[in-house]
Amino acid sequence: MISQLAIVLFDGFAFGMLLFVLSVGLSVTLGLMNFINLAHGAFGMLGGYVAVTAMRGLGLPFLAALPAAFLAAAAISILLERTLFRRLYRAGELNQVLFTIGVVFVATAMATYAFGTVQQVIQLPGWLRGSVEVAGLRLGAYRIFIIAVALAVTALLVFGLERTRLGARIRAAVDNPRAAQGLGLDVEKIFAVTFALGSGLAGLGGALAIEIVGLDPSFGFHYLVYVLIVVSVGGLGSVAGSFFGAALLGICDVAGKYFVPEIGSFLIYLLLVAILFVRPLGLFGRR
Repeated sequence: MISQLAIVLFDGFAFGMLLFVLSVGLSVTLGLMNFINLAHGAFGMLGGYVAVTAMRGLGLPFLAALPAAFLAAAAISILLERTLFRRLYRAGELNQVLFTIGVVFVATAMATYAFGTVQQVIQLPGWLRGSVEVAGLRLGAYRIFIIAVALAVTALLVFGLERTRLGARIRAAVDNPRAAQGLGLDVEKIFAVTFALGSGLAGLGGALAIEIVGLDPSFGFHYLVYVLIVVSVGGLGSVAGSFFGAALLGICDVAGKYFVPEIGSFLIYLLLVAILFVRPLGLFGRR
């Protein structure tokens, strides 16, 4: 029983780390830029399809397909941000929601036309298949890899936002754009870089998600719900909040489906309501 519980906790934490990589970009974008980007899930789907195309069509190995997914999602997001999204920064929340959800509909239709509605699969390298024995437990090698990637992303984001000149510029541009411009900062360029970073992380998460949850044209809608729950529970603009919120939700989701499958799918929604009832701004949210 103890070993089963440990494996469930491990699988839940791994799933939570996948949700973290998918969602932390939206937390950064929404929390720092005050822009409601519901197209975030579409960038995750884009990263997944780029990884599939890179591996099948170009013959790239899996580890090369991951940065390709990140860069492709970041590049497309810069194009959309410069031409479309920037016009909505000062618009109302309803306009942002309607426009970005429309982008998801368009992305879904394009993915269906290009790839069909079938689930996409990829071939992992041998060292990521199977399991590894740790302390007498058989743990999935790929899930260990996802956890390692999520921890690396966390460290890089915390260091980049808190310890670098770019992070200081981002915080200054968000806190007071007019004062930042007066000091000579290119606020529009900083926002574009921030948006690209968030979308690129979504693309990376989409590529990592293929082996765990699959990939089809509904990905942008289906996992947008999980992403929004993580951001709401963790708190806007908080990397630590997204990390702990994703871990908590992942463990709750997997444990609920394993131990109480009759209501397991609803536990994360109950958890969301309970946390927001006590802490309306999320675990690490700031007003």
